[in-house]
Amino acid sequence: MIKKIFLLLFTYIVLTTSVYSAGSSGGDGNKVKKLTSYDSAVKRIDKAKKAEKKGKEKKAKKLYNEALKYLYKANKEKPFDPDTLNYLGFANRKIDNIKDAEIYYLMGLEIDPKHKGINEYLGELYVYTNRHNLAVERLEVLKGCNCEEYDQLKAVIAGEASKY
Repeated sequence: MIKKIFLLLFTYIVLTTSVYSAGSSGGDGNKVKKLTSYDSAVKRIDKAKKAEKKGKEKKAKKLYNEALKYLYKANKEKPFDPDTLNYLGFANRKIDNIKDAEIYYLMGLEIDPKHKGINEYLGELYVYTNRHNLAVERLEVLKGCNCEEYDQLKAVIAGEASKY
């Protein structure tokens, strides 16, 4: 099932992706690095996380929605990048698009089964959707990584941290 979804999405992206060209900059050699779509999305996700910590849920959801627009564009520009798929899952989860979030996480794992961020966030989604056994499977993948993702997911599974 996951492979079918992956194949369908891949076909869609290939058929709908436009070709982008970059122009050269003139002037005195001072180049200003333009943020990529991915970078713009991450910037909004970081702001959304800060807003959540301050209890500003409405502002956070707005920022996650903005981030998604950039992430969809980033995914067209560079299809099937696990980091982009991870954030597509994360931002969708944060605005309660749980099914879409899970699809993006699973697509990312098809490409990089040991991706720390995807395994952590998918594990959190599984805890949130009461699929504890699947969350533990994600934790097992992270076991031995000596990383904060393992510690955070372990705390969520144990109920010591927010599961969403």
